[in-house]
Amino acid sequence: MGQIRLENLRKEFGSKVAVKSTNLEIQEGEFLVFVGPSGCGKTTTLRMIAGLEEPTCGEVYIDGVRVTGLEPGKRNLGMVFQNLALFPHKTVFGNIAFPLRVKKLPSEVIRKKVQEVAALVHIEEHLGKLPGKLSGGEAQRVALARTLVTQPTAFLLDEPLSNLDAQLRKEMRVEIDRLHAELGKTFVYVTHDQEEAMTLADRIAVMRDGDIEQMGTPLELYHNPVNRFVAGFFGSPTMNLLQGELREEGGGPVFLCPGLRLALNRCRPQYQGPASLGVRPEHVKVKSSGGAHSARVTLVEPLGKDTLLYLDYGGPGLLTSVVEGGSAIKEREPMSFDLNPDSIYVFDAQGGRADRRA
Repeated sequence: MGQIRLENLRKEFGSKVAVKSTNLEIQEGEFLVFVGPSGCGKTTTLRMIAGLEEPTCGEVYIDGVRVTGLEPGKRNLGMVFQNLALFPHKTVFGNIAFPLRVKKLPSEVIRKKVQEVAALVHIEEHLGKLPGKLSGGEAQRVALARTLVTQPTAFLLDEPLSNLDAQLRKEMRVEIDRLHAELGKTFVYVTHDQEEAMTLADRIAVMRDGDIEQMGTPLELYHNPVNRFVAGFFGSPTMNLLQGELREEGGGPVFLCPGLRLALNRCRPQYQGPASLGVRPEHVKVKSSGGAHSARVTLVEPLGKDTLLYLDYGGPGLLTSVVEGGSAIKEREPMSFDLNPDSIYVFDAQGGRADRRA
């Protein structure tokens, strides 16, 4: 099993509201990721699921059973923390075996279970080592094994990779994804890293200021963000956001900002006045000539497979475009560009509603 349901879950710390009346259902076997900036409430939500924080109001259900107020050890949930909290004086075997020894299981049962999970996370050769002799990735695998060995209903992971370097993070993302596929258990994961969220999640809950702004699959959030916050949170490099104004001209809506005038022929925004136009760098198509808009390249940033171009289009800030690596485009070179009309977003002045396909 492993279904988790939150009903009107709220958490206040004095006058500060950390989580605002959250309603959410996590399906059995799902990999759900909470993502958002620091202080948005994602870790507090996870800790209320685990029983480490008492909700101010609202309920937590696991497999249809109300567990609000039930102590963490009785919820049958496995938790992996950002701080791995391994016992430095115990071997890897001793760290993994610890929760089983607390339950007073027979030694032979403990040995068999430890060896099974050690094989699952590929650390069999490290069982006799102390944690101080392990690499960051090996220590992370020990923490995962210590949780796996208890055979929980669901796994809760609170930014478990944040202390690893970039290469190890990628390796451990693959490992966690593999474990989820092999175990078929529910995983609830907290991160502020949008790349982790996009690569691991079945569904993502984007949080800001204690609220869930949007929920959906990674591609749903990428292609159909409900507001400017969600749109700007996903994508690397991030979305271009141009500040300007919506007007009616010649019988149709037009977006205007310094250096850019764009007729919005694919949708009819229901508002006029200050607005933002969003376009992802891969949808800014540069040309040597013949584009609808003119610009000058101010910076070329090779990234291997891709190259980033930073364009001065005559407005505030720079417009970012992605081209193939090895491009011959040079800095200070005059260019022209088009914006893919199927991939433009228009946001109202508050950054709320998004009108797609301008």
